[in-house]
Amino acid sequence: MIKNRLFYSVVWFLSILTLAVLLMIIGYIMYRGLTQISWEFLSEKPALMGKKGGIFPVIIGTLYVTGVALVIAAPIGIAAAVYFVEYSKEGRLVRIIRTFTEVLAGIPSIIIGLFGFAFFVVFLGFGWSVLSGGLSVSLMILPILIRSTEEALKTVPLSYREGSLSLGASKWETTYKIVLPCCKNGILTGLILSIGRVVGETAVIMLTVGGALKVPMSLFDSTRTMALHMYILAAEGISQERAFATAALLVLIILVINGLANIISARIGGAHGK
Repeated sequence: MIKNRLFYSVVWFLSILTLAVLLMIIGYIMYRGLTQISWEFLSEKPALMGKKGGIFPVIIGTLYVTGVALVIAAPIGIAAAVYFVEYSKEGRLVRIIRTFTEVLAGIPSIIIGLFGFAFFVVFLGFGWSVLSGGLSVSLMILPILIRSTEEALKTVPLSYREGSLSLGASKWETTYKIVLPCCKNGILTGLILSIGRVVGETAVIMLTVGGALKVPMSLFDSTRTMALHMYILAAEGISQERAFATAALLVLIILVINGLANIISARIGGAHGK
């Protein structure tokens, strides 16, 4: 009994400590950055390498790179997870693929950035561009999408599949119309985690997208994401105030995305329950 109480006390203490550290970091960023955010900051172009003006092209660049990465990685990751769970039989080939997926998840981002620079930027001739960055970052989020979708698929009871098949539905119809709708929340969670990974990435973006302070007009244009912009402002001593403002805005965007994801998940869950 004493050991149980001691264990729960330690867990509660560590949980509260973790939450306190998180709130302290977010609070400090908000305290330093929110006062610098204005309509001009959001709508104007940067001036003097970002020391003055706004970050409108940087926001658009972040959306472009994130969108390209999700468009590339989401179908591949979800399809791979469906194949692993619903169609493949556990064997040597599947174990090898899973091992390589786990290894890919553990590769440092700077290594993926160097690969993206050598292969997409130089070898394929895409140059520093949104496309090169999106392709490179998609390699980073593939393991997240595959693992989260796999775990979501495994939560669907086997009786759902058996009932659908017994009524004459094909394997694909069962997967598409029964299994996937039941685990939309888990798939959505993987997508949210992937978005957070993309918008917070710096090394890969710096080596593949470049750092142009302009709105990209095509997939082959160079641009700059908010994380990279924040890093350059802080590392090169251009403007600490603008760096904190960019960080605060980035935190706000992530919080909004997570909030919308929770609302969508609740509505999907409610609709599915009905």
